[in-house]
Amino acid sequence: MGKNRLEALFDGVIAIVITIMVLEMRSPAGHSLDALLPMAPVIFSYVMSFIYLGIYWNNHHYMLYVCDKVTASILWANLHLLFWLSLIPFTTAWMGESRFSAQPVALYGVVLLMSSVAYWILEYRIIVAQGEQSRLKYAVGTDWKGRLSMLFYLIGALLSFISPWLSLAIYMAIAMVWLIPDQRIERSLKHDVTR
Repeated sequence: MGKNRLEALFDGVIAIVITIMVLEMRSPAGHSLDALLPMAPVIFSYVMSFIYLGIYWNNHHYMLYVCDKVTASILWANLHLLFWLSLIPFTTAWMGESRFSAQPVALYGVVLLMSSVAYWILEYRIIVAQGEQSRLKYAVGTDWKGRLSMLFYLIGALLSFISPWLSLAIYMAIAMVWLIPDQRIERSLKHDVTR
């Protein structure tokens, strides 16, 4: 099976998730920029979630670029990832509307953690399907970024009961690590060309 339908589904769901997030934001009551100040937590939550969705969209395309074939387990792993990403609008809205209360921030961290786990499972299923010559396996190596991200999402979710602001700082730091597109796959493609 080709990967075009898988990419199209992922693109479509990400577009819908972003649309839902922006439609959840309500216009301020006033007519000046001061009316936006009470909405700062909602706007901040939206921007952070938009960045995360962009990171997943970007890295998903890189990952599928080096995928030679799609199996049933890859399809299910992709749906698993989409399930967790589809919960981001709910947790984003709750976190912003609660003005970063502990439980919404914790749930946001759990959704980020489970999205990261689902991405790792998809990555693993692609590597297994490609076998020993997997370009993705060569590119990601031990995937220290992915493993550390999962650990810090867990830490962030647990810390939210002590300091939601510290949890948010952890979530933002992880996003900054991933914001630059994953160069590991690009480097592996250049390595393939020089062989």
